[in-house]
Amino acid sequence: MAEIVLMSDPRVAAVPVRECGERLVDVRRGGRLPVDGRKADADGAFAHLRQGVLERLLKAQETLPEGLRLLFVEGYRPPALQRRCFDGYGAELRAAHPGWPDERIRSAASRYVSPPGIAPHSVGAAVDLTLVDADGRELDMGTPLNANPEVSAGACYTGATGISAEARANRRVLGTALGNAGLVNYPTEWWHWSYGDRY
Repeated sequence: MAEIVLMSDPRVAAVPVRECGERLVDVRRGGRLPVDGRKADADGAFAHLRQGVLERLLKAQETLPEGLRLLFVEGYRPPALQRRCFDGYGAELRAAHPGWPDERIRSAASRYVSPPGIAPHSVGAAVDLTLVDADGRELDMGTPLNANPEVSAGACYTGATGISAEARANRRVLGTALGNAGLVNYPTEWWHWSYGDRY
């Protein structure tokens, strides 16, 4: 398996940021993508993305095999929520591994939650999604969406080998469509794709 560069890697933080000026748009408008409510918040922030990310998702969806659609789960994540997610997962890791130094906790946490200062969800550049069939049923992707590395025994990694042939094929369909549309996967989370962020 190729080296995985984690979000906490200094090389990622060193990538310069340049505002593209794209506005955040509500993916629920127009009904072009099915939207799942499992990450819904009172303000509806979860359903927002940068315009360019949404355009690429729609392009990817057009290339999927007949009967398949993308299921949008989460886009924009306010910075305060990102901080709570990162700190909470870090606390879980610290409780499980009290001897680990702070940098190891930060690195391990970034396998599953991006550090707040570079998190692509917090700028509307990332999306968590999966595939559904014509009846809206989620396809087998090997793990539930958002399964962390500990719970899934590493099966959440996009290139995990310990999953079924069907799940591997479904990940390949998802990855081909999104990759051809210009999105990039975070390889520790098969469901996380982004465009225009540092990663």
